[in-house]
Order: sequence, then structure tokens, then C-alpha cells
Amino acid sequence: MRVLSPTVHGILDYVVVIIFALAPSLLGLSGLPGAISYLLAVVHLLLTLATAFPLGAVKLVPLPLHGAIELIVSIVLVALPWIVRFTQGSIARDFYVGAGALIFVTWLMTDYRAAQHVTTRR
Repeated sequence: MRVLSPTVHGILDYVVVIIFALAPSLLGLSGLPGAISYLLAVVHLLLTLATAFPLGAVKLVPLPLHGAIELIVSIVLVALPWIVRFTQGSIARDFYVGAGALIFVTWLMTDYRAAQHVTTRR
């Protein structure tokens, strides 16, 4: 069910950047969990700015590739707490599993081909 347009997806991408940037302060993520969150904020911002969709600035990355990257990131985020051994029941573990799940749901719901139709009509 691909109901999210590229524009709505772009808005959600910027919200994700803000969430990753603020999570260390708001949730008390320090050390590795905090550093990963800040890194993800920067990487997601750069990807969003470079994506060829209405809210992208540089438009270098095709939206379907952006989607593929997000799919991979969502899976890695869900697995991350076990890969780097976050404490069971910790806020960091819950945050990364939740973020991965939400990014996966956004991936499922986004119409990644819509941006191609817009650019080919011009």
C-alpha cells in the first residue's frame, strides 16, 4: 500500500533527522548510542538533501535508490542493539528498534516511483 507521496516522505525524512539529532539529549543516549544517533542525523540529512524529490536540494540520488538505502538502514537499526550489545530493556535498544521499525513502515508506504513520473512529465 504505497500511499505516501515523495513530498510527504521528504517531510518525514526531515522529521527523522530532527529525531536522531535530539534523541541523545531527550532520551539520555550517551557514548556509542548517542554518537550513532548524531551520525544517523547527519547521514540522513545529507541523503535527503541529495535525493531527487520535491524536498531534495541537490537531486543527485534517485528516489528508488533512496528507498533501497532506507530499507537497508531500517533492517540494520532493528538489529543494531544486538550487534553492538546494548543492554536488554535499555532506552537505546528500544529507540533503535523502534526507529528501524518506523523507517521500515515508511518504506512500505512510500510510492518511490511517483518522483520518476513527475520528472519524466517535465
